[in-house]
Amino acid sequence: MMVLITYDVNVTTNMGKKRLRKVAKQCQNYGQRVQNSVFECLVDPTQFADLKHRLESIVDPNTDSLRYYLLGRNWKRHVDHYGAKGTYDPEGILIIGANP
Repeated sequence: MMVLITYDVNVTTNMGKKRLRKVAKQCQNYGQRVQNSVFECLVDPTQFADLKHRLESIVDPNTDSLRYYLLGRNWKRHVDHYGAKGTYDPEGILIIGANP
């Protein structure tokens, strides 16, 4: 299933900056950054539960926030993109080019 994860971490302190880096790192382990604090993660339910637990153990619920948008298996019908940073298809073909 596709999960869109957005977060807002208070970075007015050094601890906040550290939490922000940790949240981004965890999201990168599971998905693709599509905006500064937005990740698309193609995960199964077990992976999602694990990621959610990891993220919620990092953030401070008094100053930070996480939002999860569950787009499901038919997520391609629900995503429309316009502008810079073209879209990617995590289920598509991966082409790795060799340098001549």
